[in-house]
Amino acid sequence: MAAEKEVGANVRGNPHVSTLAYFGTELRIKREEAGLSQSMLATRTFCTHSLVSRIESAQRVPTEEFTQRCDEVLGTGGLFLRMWPVIIQHAYPDWFRPFVGLEKDATEVWDFENQVVPGLLQTEEYARALFAAARLPNTDELVAARMTRQDILGRDDRARLWVVLDENVLRRAVGGPTLMARQLREIVRAAEDQRTIVQVIPYEVGAHASMDGPFVGLTLDEGPDVVCTEGRIRGTIIAASTDVAEYSHTYDLLRADALSPRASLDMIAARAKELSS
Repeated sequence: MAAEKEVGANVRGNPHVSTLAYFGTELRIKREEAGLSQSMLATRTFCTHSLVSRIESAQRVPTEEFTQRCDEVLGTGGLFLRMWPVIIQHAYPDWFRPFVGLEKDATEVWDFENQVVPGLLQTEEYARALFAAARLPNTDELVAARMTRQDILGRDDRARLWVVLDENVLRRAVGGPTLMARQLREIVRAAEDQRTIVQVIPYEVGAHASMDGPFVGLTLDEGPDVVCTEGRIRGTIIAASTDVAEYSHTYDLLRADALSPRASLDMIAARAKELSS
C-alpha cells in the first residue's frame, strides 16, 4: 500500500504525466512552505477555499490572474506565471483558446447540440465519460478545463445561455443510465436560473435546420459576434458577419421547431425518470 501511494504521488507531481496535476502539487508545496492553509491562500488571492482545493487536486484550471497572485503571495518569483502557458496548452486545443477568452466576455451564448450535452451544462462525470470514450491521454486536464469554463455561469454578470438540443442528446445514455439520469436532472436544475433557457427538438419534427452538426454562437458587447463549429480534429471559429448572420438565422429556425422551454424541461425530467427506473 505504501508503494502504491508513493507511485500515485510521483504521477501527480510528474509534468510528463499531467501538467495540471504538476501545477497543483507545486502550489501545495509552496503554500505549505509559506505556512499557509488553503483558506489563507484563498483569502490572499481573492478567491474561494474550494477553488484553491480544486486547483491543487487538478480539478480546475487556474486563471492567469490566479497564478500571478500566487507568485505575489508566496514569493515564488514568477514560477507559477511561467507554468501557466504550458497548462493552458494542454488544457485547451490551440484553435479553441481564443473562443474560451471570448466566451468570458459574451453577453449571450446560443448553443445547438445534436449528440451530446453542451460543455457549459455537463457534469464532471459526464464529461469524463465522453473523453474516456475517445481514449484521450490527457483526460484529467480536459475534464478540469471543461469544468473551469462553467465558472462563467456563476458570475453575477453572467451571460444568458440559450441551448437547443436534438432529442438524440437525451436518448444517448453516456456513461450508462444512472450517470445520464443525473446529467439530465442537472440540466433541469440549471434551467431554474432564468438566464438559462433549454429547448428540445423532438424526433417527431423530422428534419430541421441544422442536420449537419452542432455550433455555438457568442453575442459580444464589443467586437463582432462569433460562431464556433465543431469537428473531429479541430473546430472553426467564424467571425465574418454574413456567416454569423446565417448561423443566427439557422438558430432562430431551430428554436421555432423546438418544444417550449417548459415542455422541454418536462421531457428531460421524464427521460431522467425513465433512466432511473
